Amino acid sequence: MSELHKFLFEGLPVRGMLVRLDDSWRDVLKRRETQGAFPAPVRHLLGEMAAAAVLMQSNIKFKGSLILQAMGDGPVKLAVAEVGSDLKFRCTAKVVGEVQETATLPAMLNAHGHGRCAITLDPQDRLPGQQPYQGVVPLSDANGEPLQQVSKVIEQYMRQSEQLDTCLVLAANDELAAGLLIQRLPLEGKGNLEGQGKAGEKSAEELADAFNRISMLASTLTREELLTLDADTVLRRLFWEEDMRRFEPLVPSFACSCSRERVGGMLQGLGRAEVDEALEQMGQLEIDCDFCGARYHFDAVDVGALFATGTAKEADKGTLQ
Repeated sequence: MSELHKFLFEGLPVRGMLVRLDDSWRDVLKRRETQGAFPAPVRHLLGEMAAAAVLMQSNIKFKGSLILQAMGDGPVKLAVAEVGSDLKFRCTAKVVGEVQETATLPAMLNAHGHGRCAITLDPQDRLPGQQPYQGVVPLSDANGEPLQQVSKVIEQYMRQSEQLDTCLVLAANDELAAGLLIQRLPLEGKGNLEGQGKAGEKSAEELADAFNRISMLASTLTREELLTLDADTVLRRLFWEEDMRRFEPLVPSFACSCSRERVGGMLQGLGRAEVDEALEQMGQLEIDCDFCGARYHFDAVDVGALFATGTAKEADKGTLQ
């Protein structure tokens, strides 16, 4: 079962999270097979992004979706992972060129130095005219050198956009997507941080040294260890000398928010003339969800009802495969 473990280091403004997506990640890949499997480097990139997005969503008190996107100028034009506040996630990619089996992050997304990473917070109950919050960082470091790992891109984002020192380790294969996040929390006066005990009594230098020590331990975690060891073993091996408080694990899961109504709304947005033209050419419209592979059918009767009533609900008699 997929699981998310959250923990605090007693007496220190440092928190951590460890996620393991196994059954849910395999479900994502299985559904993708109906549309053609992504190349292995793209699959593993999406797995790392899914793990990272779950970790970041679990960190914030926010009712809505966190969307992690990497937009590139290589064969992968877009990779996206979306996680709701209930830790239900989905992910997909748009691949327009050949991806070599040994392709790195720069080769896939930052071939000409124009790749970007965006993190969007989209409130569930967004008010009319309200725009989602979005932060964007390049896929390169301050010197313009391409970053080789998505974990380093997100660490850069957290430093620049959130002013939070972060250590992130990610790994994914076709069986598991996993990640470990260590983050230094801001102190707003002595003893203000819940569960941090006497953190406010330590000097700034002591707190910095503590975070550096813990993040250094976290960074020793190898890809193989992250993909093969259970959560208890990972945390015990890394932090056996630390005073740690752990919480009840949470359960992330795969889920897609696509629906016939949403697809109908998309068709309405295209306009009657364009939809009728496509319908004339193909006989009926077949629209696949890039995230889950669900296929929605709209025939001439469905389209007529859709535009006659102005709502996709009236066309709901069509089939979903």
